[in-house]
Amino acid sequence: MLERQVLRSAQPLKQSVRRYATPPGPASSGSNTAIYATVTAAALGSGGYYYYQRTRPESYAPPSTAEQETVPSNPSASASAPQKAFQGGDQGFIDLKLESVEEINHNTKKFRFALPNADDVSGLQIASALLTKYKGPDMEKPVIRPYTPTSDEDDKGYIDFVIKKYPNGPMSEHLHGMKEGQRLDFKGPIPKYPWEANKHDHIALIAGGTGITPMYQLARAIFKTPADKTTVTLVFGNISEADILLKRELEDLENTYPPRFRAFYLLDKPPEGWSGGKGFIAKDLLKTVLPEPKEKNVKVFVCGPPGLYKAISGAKKSPADQGELTGILKDLGYSQEQVYKF
Repeated sequence: MLERQVLRSAQPLKQSVRRYATPPGPASSGSNTAIYATVTAAALGSGGYYYYQRTRPESYAPPSTAEQETVPSNPSASASAPQKAFQGGDQGFIDLKLESVEEINHNTKKFRFALPNADDVSGLQIASALLTKYKGPDMEKPVIRPYTPTSDEDDKGYIDFVIKKYPNGPMSEHLHGMKEGQRLDFKGPIPKYPWEANKHDHIALIAGGTGITPMYQLARAIFKTPADKTTVTLVFGNISEADILLKRELEDLENTYPPRFRAFYLLDKPPEGWSGGKGFIAKDLLKTVLPEPKEKNVKVFVCGPPGLYKAISGAKKSPADQGELTGILKDLGYSQEQVYKF
């Protein structure tokens, strides 16, 4: 039943158009904006809740024992470089104090944890995450979940996370119940996709819900590096407009780097007057806005709840096994090597 809800998009509704910033055209063109795509509307209603959110992402890809125990060591910092709070290797978990909590929407908060020293940086590389650990008084075993910070890797003294609360999600519920001054265990960095400037000519980021956090980490790193000329296309699906996490930060990138950053937003329950896409992330939209699979050096990244993985790329088997490529991306002609599942 869930699969039918996730994939039902056969009956398109009214088409929706959004204008996006583009590179300035020739002086004679008379316009510095263009319509990038006409979004084919997908089925609306309760199905989108399952597609983007219902199955909580904090449970679909838990870190393996090997991943927890083989965090790579970072070179020791030189006297002139900031100390890295997370150095990998045999460092183990370190506890950090919750410095502040900011409410983002009805079920999402931004958590700022203080690093051990005011001049410390996190020590994370692109792309990587941290493991969190919590053991309640009635738990036989601690719960361990990975999260990608939203703060910059060069920020000193703190690290930020934007985390959605999921019903019966032991870690997210614990975090949302924490008060300033309480502490939580962290370990890392846990490496994901290693990035270097201009590794790919064009990357596409397909995200749903809280799957935006590793995408934002990667995009932010690209655009803060002057030598990196990578083009980035984001397709981001959510239930409602309030669920679009990091919207301001993404709009800042879109407005600052219009020749190289394009963002397409889709909502399952759009408000009146919404000019973005409606429904699920569908094949017609991806065929229109993504770089062609035949292009020489493209990469497509996918992150979101299980329903999105199933429809777009197929699920990964484990943190170390990307699994078979299936779904829309395979249908569009992308190869296994062109797709990475966070």
